[in-house]
Amino acid sequence: MTEPNMSVPTSESTQEDSGTHFGRWLLETAIMIALAFLLAQGIKTFVIQPFVIPTGSMEPTIMTNDRVLAEKVSFRFREARVGEIVVFDDPTGRHPQLIKRVIATGGQTVDIRDGAVVVDGEPVSEPYVHGKVSDPGTVPLPLTLADDQVWLMGDNRPNSGDSRFMGPINESLVRGRAFSIYWPIARISALR
Repeated sequence: MTEPNMSVPTSESTQEDSGTHFGRWLLETAIMIALAFLLAQGIKTFVIQPFVIPTGSMEPTIMTNDRVLAEKVSFRFREARVGEIVVFDDPTGRHPQLIKRVIATGGQTVDIRDGAVVVDGEPVSEPYVHGKVSDPGTVPLPLTLADDQVWLMGDNRPNSGDSRFMGPINESLVRGRAFSIYWPIARISALR
């Protein structure tokens, strides 16, 4: 009868196993962190992105320093629609991005008459401006938009540097459709 070979682990082999396990754990952790980072960047670039509102041009709909979420998927399949609130690159370069409401799209004619916005000859119903007057800016009106342009205006008309001053915006500058305020907690709401 032979006795089974029972080897007792030495302290040297235990240290090697421990070092191998720690190295494997460290490598797996680094890979998981890298994958999480890449996934977050992919979501931010192609799906949804948070933005901090830099100005009071959309008050009271969106207040200065509110945080909003903007989705980027729908504009890959369609153009911006009248009434949507969009985030876009600031063509003046003063802010990384701005947020405004789409008032008119390609092919439409915009005018301001007696303090009211007129699109294609019809006054626009704008309950979100809360009775604030829409004064003309420096851009000559009436103006017919090119097919790839949008006319954007802030809800806070007296305090909004919008298309009345910078002209229509090329749709290629539009980054996403703002759909929700997520911060501060007391102001969490869907945007309309």
